[in-house]
Amino acid sequence: MDEFEAIRPYSDAEVPGVLQRLLNDDAFLGVLARFRFPRLARPLGWLLRPFIARRLRCQLGQNPSVNSLQKRIERYLDRTVEQATDGISYSGMERLDPEQAYLFLANHRDIVMDPAFVNYAIFHRGMRTPRIAIGDNLLQKPFVSDLMRLNKSFIVHRSLTGRREKLAAYQVLSAYINHSIREDRESVWIAQAEGRAKDGNDRTDSAILKMMHMSRKDERFTEALAALHPVPVSISYEYDPCDQAKARELYIRATTGSYVKARGEDDASIALGITGYKGRVHIHFSAPLEQIPDDARQLATLLDQQILQGYRLFPVHYLAYALWQHQEPALQVPAAEALFSQAEVARASQEWERRLNACPVEYRTWLIQQYAMPVRNQYRVKAGLPL
Repeated sequence: MDEFEAIRPYSDAEVPGVLQRLLNDDAFLGVLARFRFPRLARPLGWLLRPFIARRLRCQLGQNPSVNSLQKRIERYLDRTVEQATDGISYSGMERLDPEQAYLFLANHRDIVMDPAFVNYAIFHRGMRTPRIAIGDNLLQKPFVSDLMRLNKSFIVHRSLTGRREKLAAYQVLSAYINHSIREDRESVWIAQAEGRAKDGNDRTDSAILKMMHMSRKDERFTEALAALHPVPVSISYEYDPCDQAKARELYIRATTGSYVKARGEDDASIALGITGYKGRVHIHFSAPLEQIPDDARQLATLLDQQILQGYRLFPVHYLAYALWQHQEPALQVPAAEALFSQAEVARASQEWERRLNACPVEYRTWLIQQYAMPVRNQYRVKAGLPL
């Protein structure tokens, strides 16, 4: 039996069987019906579901593969880019060798769109798209797990509670990531920390780096990580569609000490993250790291520096920083008007004012922080100050 059976993406040979399962899944077809025909889905769902299943069978053809599915997904992503952004740009891709497999370590703001935009950039570069790490907390419905694994996702077991079970799961995960990059020559995308940086404070969790080494204890840390060819990736959104929800969560955590997600909250975040307005999006690929420190915390600091330096700051970030109560005068952060055109600042001011007015007063401190924190962090790195 395949030692990675429970977590790995599906292979081409498995695609027809998984698709057949999906096309017989009423829950999956119901979601597609509500997405495609929102007004008709409730009264005529019984009629729309078989119609959608037949249409998908025709569209997918006789011999569907992972690659053909990704090409179809890319069309939908093109539509998302057109409808929900003001354009996506990339930088640093010339540093990547199309023949090399990499470990892409990225900051994390959106559940679905972070890896989707990285995939989008790599796909248009003509490179093989990476395998994507996704937490099992997001795979509560069987059809969601099938969909993600069809799209080159592999599962990170975060819901385990026992220490022994967690260690065993991380050992398998470590072995899979190493096998993927070293043996299969397939790149991997993983976030720099578990969960989204809801406060805008992008930091690498050294525990993730230690996990990469767990299955390679016969090698020094520096050698094991160097063999994965880590690439820091900076994902920058001008506007976060989920910023209001994140501000609410941060406020509740700060005032009560905890936050319990409502049923379906992750699903709502996924939907809003995909369809909500993002303004401009920029993806920056730093040079692959060649000099790896022999310590996970030192490597985490290096990754932080690279990711924060590559983060693109938009006018809204400077407007938020100007309102932030935790400004650091020693950083000498310029005003937005000194860096961007008058028209650009005017547009950003109008959108920022709209977001502030839509945010309950008690949450606004947390909304401001989300946009101001990247400014503080980037200017600290530029000044050579600790984060």
